[in-house]
Amino acid sequence: MTEDNGIPMVMEARNISKKFGPVTALRDINLHVRKGEILGLIGDNGAGKSTLIKILTGYHQPDGGSLQFEGEDVTLRSVVHARSLGIETVFQDLALVNDLPVYLNLHLNKELVHRPIPFLRRKEMRRRAREALDSIGIRIPSVNIEVALLSGGQRQAIAVARSVYSNAKLLLLDEPLAAMGAKESGLILRLLDSLKRRGDLAIILIAHNYSQIVDICDRVNLLQHGEITFDRASKDTSVAELLELVHAEYRLNPTQADHS
Repeated sequence: MTEDNGIPMVMEARNISKKFGPVTALRDINLHVRKGEILGLIGDNGAGKSTLIKILTGYHQPDGGSLQFEGEDVTLRSVVHARSLGIETVFQDLALVNDLPVYLNLHLNKELVHRPIPFLRRKEMRRRAREALDSIGIRIPSVNIEVALLSGGQRQAIAVARSVYSNAKLLLLDEPLAAMGAKESGLILRLLDSLKRRGDLAIILIAHNYSQIVDICDRVNLLQHGEITFDRASKDTSVAELLELVHAEYRLNPTQADHS
């Protein structure tokens, strides 16, 4: 499927719903993201963001609705199945091994080995790791350095790079800027801008900082009480408008059950 401008759709969710017992987490969700686009997904705790992301990555199965990936109907059977299609997620815990060097983290579960004797091809993995990092503008002292010695922003960048290196077509980022200072946030924002300019990757970015969302994302979706209530190009909205929408909803529903 393509939009009028001819840019291919990577992921489309149609009328997705999900319940957990008596709690409705998602209702009639319609969401789409195109190649080369960054979609910002915002909403208060309990709005349903985590549930939606877990459906898009194959962790949860929806109760209703359908998904299309690269124009084809798809049922994501598991996280492994989703990853095999090119759907990658970077959660806040990053899933890096702190006492391993950068180049081995980029090759986790995809190590290069000599045959028939299974020795690691360390030199080649170092070369490919450096090439992968350079291609998206990540600057670190050495690919031999242990991840534990990197800053928070650098670790986040390595986690993103590993997903891109895995030939991701859709990248979901869960609060990549949380608890970061201005310098480290700047590193991640530059990385996202670099990935956007490549034009071959669709990104869904979950964040609470609306200023960063408006600055870096092409579109913004607001998720409230399990529904997408706002879908607009970033250039056509503002931080003030987004805050007002969230605050207005909170005034109407001051006690929200957390079902995200």
